[in-house]
Amino acid sequence: MSSATSGSPHHRSSRIRHLLATALAAGALLVTTACSGTTGGQKDGATAFELTDATPAAAGTVDSFTWSIFAEPTTIDYAYSFDYPPNQILANVCESLLRWNPDLTTSPNLASSYINPTPTTWVYQIRPGVRFHDGTPLTADDVVASLRRNLDPETASVWANTFRNVKSVDRTGPMEVTVTLARPDSTFNKYLAASPGTVESAATLAKAGKNYGNPQTGVNCTGPFSFGSWTSGQSLTLKRFDDYWNPALKAKSGQVKFVFLADATTRVNAFQSGEVDGGWMVPPNAYSQLRDTQAGTLYFGRNTTVADEVVGNLKGPLGDARVRRALLMAIDREGIVKAGAGGVGEVADSLITENLWNEGPVASRDAILKELPTYPYDPAKAKALAAEAGVNGQKVVIATSPLDSQTTIITQAVAQAATAIGLKPQIDSVSAEKYTTLFTDPAAREGIDLFLTFWYTSITDPLDMYGSLQTGAFGNYGNWSDPAFDQAVDKAIASHDPVEHMAANAEAQRIAMRELPWLPLYTQPVSVFLGKRITGVKPSIAYLYHPWAAEIGAKG
Repeated sequence: MSSATSGSPHHRSSRIRHLLATALAAGALLVTTACSGTTGGQKDGATAFELTDATPAAAGTVDSFTWSIFAEPTTIDYAYSFDYPPNQILANVCESLLRWNPDLTTSPNLASSYINPTPTTWVYQIRPGVRFHDGTPLTADDVVASLRRNLDPETASVWANTFRNVKSVDRTGPMEVTVTLARPDSTFNKYLAASPGTVESAATLAKAGKNYGNPQTGVNCTGPFSFGSWTSGQSLTLKRFDDYWNPALKAKSGQVKFVFLADATTRVNAFQSGEVDGGWMVPPNAYSQLRDTQAGTLYFGRNTTVADEVVGNLKGPLGDARVRRALLMAIDREGIVKAGAGGVGEVADSLITENLWNEGPVASRDAILKELPTYPYDPAKAKALAAEAGVNGQKVVIATSPLDSQTTIITQAVAQAATAIGLKPQIDSVSAEKYTTLFTDPAAREGIDLFLTFWYTSITDPLDMYGSLQTGAFGNYGNWSDPAFDQAVDKAIASHDPVEHMAANAEAQRIAMRELPWLPLYTQPVSVFLGKRITGVKPSIAYLYHPWAAEIGAKG
């Protein structure tokens, strides 16, 4: 998300997702590879692996299946859903105007078509014949109420920044909605394939009020599954919606039961025993175990996540870009992939994954990747560069939390690298709750030089990452500022021309990789385990917004 300002509640909330992938998964570190539909043989010596676009299609229906999830959502209100637990549930219940597909393309959904008649106008034709789960028909008024809710300060939506350039949302025809922007914004329409584009019944929103999305009230949307029941602390159940409008995504299971299993070992044991039929975010230290089990199959798919060390303090020794470069060159990132990510992944050459460039010309994409500065592992060269920058035993504080072995491995590797270039690392281990505040409270970051995040994007556009590093953006945790970078991001936001948009994004990326406000560590694919009863899912980070559970059915 780009150009977030100061610390309003919705901006504070919106960035917790990147921590929760760490703090709550307790062993499920998910990052991405840049390959697509190919076998590994990865460039940095990581274990070979294969990306699967689609598991075998279901041969028939099932009465129900059970799915593990690493944490219970606090709500399934789309305005506050910005993390793995709520989004992977809501993706099957609520729908957006557009749809983010497993191949990371975007297509029409509840909006059957749309046009951009002026740089600041988007006009959506609302699909006729769609019904909410209570049987009432979808109207343009429902779309207006749902989108406007993200604009309401009283809602304090975690997606409010997506709407920062929106002047108005209006019904302009019987089944037509027009969004007027204050300035051109090339990302706005793309975000309508994620939670910002969610459509709920206006009557339901009005009736439920502040109780909307809680365990007692649930939601009333248009997806292939409807809300069933929610037993706090245990499970949440969805039911097939038989009047769903899209035959291609009609649910093949009568029910899905999400069970909340916070402990990674418990989740893996549940896979092995058949207590649960599947789950996303498989703990990497269980990859080899689950590859060999007779209980089901482990798959890997597309992702848009990069594991990064955030430079939270630019007033200390890391304020010199040469020291940041030296530190990155001294981190054994290949060793982290092998020891901390189950050997599945790649050293990251950027703060984003390569597949975010897929909408641009191939030749341009290849050129962008070739022109980036790289930082191969070279402790001797790193130490010399750090000495040139005046490093001589200065202290750096690395924040961490005892979440899992992978987090420990990463923290130790970064501390070893700091020592190797002449810094004196101090590891500050805090509770998961306190670690969360590093992402929400600037005061909590005082005295912290480095901390770990896993940053995924919700659209196929580098701006979802680079916009967060603009001057003043809430996700710019170290308050880094570079006028040329800001200018490049602003140009990319304003441009709808694919070539110009790509060139501006590429300039932002070059500056970010030269200056390193964050240190990219590695990428790894999405992981999903399917028990021997079920099949049909398309492994992809799009599971956060695409109705993946609808495609799961019985094996042949």
